[in-house]
Amino acid sequence: MNSAGCQAELSGVLMATWLGFGLWAEAGTHWAFEQVRRPSVPRVENAAWLATPVDAFILAQQEKAHLSPSQPAKPAVLLRRLYLDLVGFPPSAEAVERFEHDVRPVAYAEAVEGLLASPHFGERWGRHWLDVARYADSGGYEADLPRTAWRYRDYVIGALNQNLPFDQFVEEQLAGDLLPGATEEQRIATAFHANNMLDGNLPWEANIDRVSTTATVFLGLTVGCAQCHDHKTDPISTREFYQLYAFFNEAANDELSLATPADRARRDSAQLKIKQAEEELEDHRRSRQSEIAAWATQLTSDQRRNLPASVRSALESPAATRTREQVQAIEEAFWAQDTRAKDLSLSLERLKAAQPQLPVIPVLSHRTNETRMFLRGNPETLGAPVQAGFPAALSPPDIGAGHSLTRRDLARWLMSPQNPLTARVTVNRIWQQYFGRGLVETENDFGIQTPRPLHQPLLDWLAAEFMSSGWNVKHIHRLLVSSSTYRQSSRRRSELDRHDPGNTLVARQHRSRLEAETIRDSALVVSGLIEHRIGGPSVFPHQPEGVLDFRATKAEWVKSQGADQYRRGLYTWFWRLTPYPFLTLFDAPDAFTTQTQRTRSNTPTQALTLLNDPVFLEAAQALAARVLEDGGVSTSDRIRYAIRRCLGRSPTSDEIETLEGLLEEQTADFRSRPGEAARFLGREFPESEGIERAAWTVVSRALLNLDEFISRE
Repeated sequence: MNSAGCQAELSGVLMATWLGFGLWAEAGTHWAFEQVRRPSVPRVENAAWLATPVDAFILAQQEKAHLSPSQPAKPAVLLRRLYLDLVGFPPSAEAVERFEHDVRPVAYAEAVEGLLASPHFGERWGRHWLDVARYADSGGYEADLPRTAWRYRDYVIGALNQNLPFDQFVEEQLAGDLLPGATEEQRIATAFHANNMLDGNLPWEANIDRVSTTATVFLGLTVGCAQCHDHKTDPISTREFYQLYAFFNEAANDELSLATPADRARRDSAQLKIKQAEEELEDHRRSRQSEIAAWATQLTSDQRRNLPASVRSALESPAATRTREQVQAIEEAFWAQDTRAKDLSLSLERLKAAQPQLPVIPVLSHRTNETRMFLRGNPETLGAPVQAGFPAALSPPDIGAGHSLTRRDLARWLMSPQNPLTARVTVNRIWQQYFGRGLVETENDFGIQTPRPLHQPLLDWLAAEFMSSGWNVKHIHRLLVSSSTYRQSSRRRSELDRHDPGNTLVARQHRSRLEAETIRDSALVVSGLIEHRIGGPSVFPHQPEGVLDFRATKAEWVKSQGADQYRRGLYTWFWRLTPYPFLTLFDAPDAFTTQTQRTRSNTPTQALTLLNDPVFLEAAQALAARVLEDGGVSTSDRIRYAIRRCLGRSPTSDEIETLEGLLEEQTADFRSRPGEAARFLGREFPESEGIERAAWTVVSRALLNLDEFISRE
């Protein structure tokens, strides 16, 4: 919050103060500030339903309300859900068929283990983490300069795939540079806070963001208003805010070279060519320098008339009295008419423009720096000095006199069993991704205004389990997706609509629209276009013309060629000022600040985009080609193949009839308009083949635009 915003709030502070102090007095009894203690797993009547301890907590609440769980989801629906949740794209039709016919009790557990071990797990869950890390490929603000940020993205993917313990994952990102013998990867991890929006003229803004992000992501608290005044409701004083600020005020914005020997060799070769070109140009100019005076005196009146006014004025002055600027103007005019000099200059400019830049990634490094409070949040009005420290209400460790705390101490405190928040906040966010909302609905605010949740025993059991497992992330995922609670159908039930319309008791699964990247990835997967390579530099798939025109600074979007244009959405270059339109249309975060939960909108523009976006049209064409090649001979067989491929299930007779009608209609339409099929497909085919391909492309287009295709059941 800026100083103007702080001052605007001051009138409300007096009113809030007496309330705030009353709440602060009870801070020690606030449920979220109490240390995590593992509760006993409750007993239930329907013990046969239990698959993991998670189910006992959920079922106990349902039985109290005289409700029962929903039926298990159909195997095809369940496997599709599991794939979308764990790896971010649907299963193949063959995988669904195998699962449907596998009657072994361990079939589902094997599917879970296979997906947890998949390298695509790190991509899927890495995307969730990149949301909170406000990941982007540029720096934001007016300049929005490009960054080599992809190595941090790859670090996150790798850490999740390797199941790096979460406490180590956090420590490396907050203080990787401070670890003994810090590796390159551990330094890259600090891009978590180094890759935020950064204005070189306002470095304190980056630190304010780092404090707010740290509190939101790991503590589930909003501390930003304490920049100006004591928090109105939570036990965070202004002094404590700046104690947290001090951790990051001793972090310098640095750059880590990512150059390989090959990168340096290319750079050195380019610099040698530039030096040679400069010498050649200088030699040429030196050889003709003596000709300038004679040229200036021999110009005809017509030649002088074509020169700039400044040059004509310089020529009219006696040579002995010309100023340095006039002499320079005459020399520039001489070289401008020298064809050889112009060619050499142009060649030099091209070499400089093509000179490869050594890749660097923004990271943090340690520095010694005094921190002072900002009076009323104004960085130009400094108050008393403060040392790094922790909020008193959150069970901080005893700090010995004279001990100077670092970001590593901050990370250790965050992951300490005595910290009541980090484990709760983290398991709550994982739960949120699987069940639509957290056990604590205000997933980024565990403060005093958040009442004790109905499912606090389950939340605390999961938090305790997370810590006792050694912060094993995949263990928590396994517990949740293996539960009967997760495997329920998402179908609405009249009794639940009457007694639990908000599904607070989790007596059914939730249904939701897929996220932006998952929608695009799913289309590429079912069409067979997807390039599944893991990691590497960001790519530039097709985007509409003119997007980059809405910028204050120049930016490029050179469309990737070959397989790169079909990589997962996770790898698409993200300009903060002009992000990839498809992603923003489907509610991807803007990467300005941390985002712990995505919103989901429903607009006509989204449907129009799925119909007309060139990426989806190309996917529809590729899907149609696969249907014609692999889907059999009869129309009904091909429709069955297409629906199995897109939706992971068999079609109903009504669906077959509807799509047969659409196919007949489109075939007749293309046949009635010669040349239209070729225009629609963007290439020529023999007439009958082109009409068939075009008609099936329309059918494929319809399938990719179905609500069921872009939804997770």
